[in-house]
Amino acid sequence: MELSKDNDYQELLGRISQIYTEGRRLAWQSINIHLTETYWKIGHDIVEYEQGGKAKADYGKALLAHLSRDLTLRHGKGFSRSNLVYMRLLYLRYPIGQKPSHQLSWSHYVELLKLDDELERSFYEQQAIREKWSVPELIRQKKAGLFLRLAAGKDKDAILQLAAQGQIIEQPDDVLREPYVFEFLKIPEAHLTSETQLETLLCDHLQSFLLELGKGFTFVGRQYRITVNNTHYRVDLVF
Repeated sequence: MELSKDNDYQELLGRISQIYTEGRRLAWQSINIHLTETYWKIGHDIVEYEQGGKAKADYGKALLAHLSRDLTLRHGKGFSRSNLVYMRLLYLRYPIGQKPSHQLSWSHYVELLKLDDELERSFYEQQAIREKWSVPELIRQKKAGLFLRLAAGKDKDAILQLAAQGQIIEQPDDVLREPYVFEFLKIPEAHLTSETQLETLLCDHLQSFLLELGKGFTFVGRQYRITVNNTHYRVDLVF
């Protein structure tokens, strides 16, 4: 009997594959945890050095350029000036009592550190953890302005909660929003658009439309047929 046809062998193969995959995931997670912690400590030392006195502070931007050159000579890649800027920012924006989460990678935090607004940055951090966003997904949601669109129309307390917890779906209003803004269609303000034209434009820009709708939507169909009491109807767009 060939091993490839043996059930016990297939079970063994599956178990080993699962163990290996999980081990690689944990190893990668551990590397990311230690890498982010390492960069946070480097940022701490840079800031401490800068604050060590007027003579040191006078070095200004030249400090990072010198560090980049000398650390690259010693250790190779990973110490570009821009990377050192983000290490410094990581410490400044995540002080000792608010250290970065172990659930996100350094690449996630580079994208988060590009956001100056603390509430917006906190929202994307919590949402990335909650939704297990990849780095490309985080970049896409940032570009689509998810936080600004969800925060529109909310009062101060609701915005603070959104930033602290991410988006939590508890009621229909958390999914369906009013109004919707379709600036991506680039329709002139004074232009009158027919229902059919609007339907066509939305289908032509389906990705942007889905992002505007919010999270959790998928496109089902256009001119979708439904039957109620033996009467047939056509729904323009179904999500």
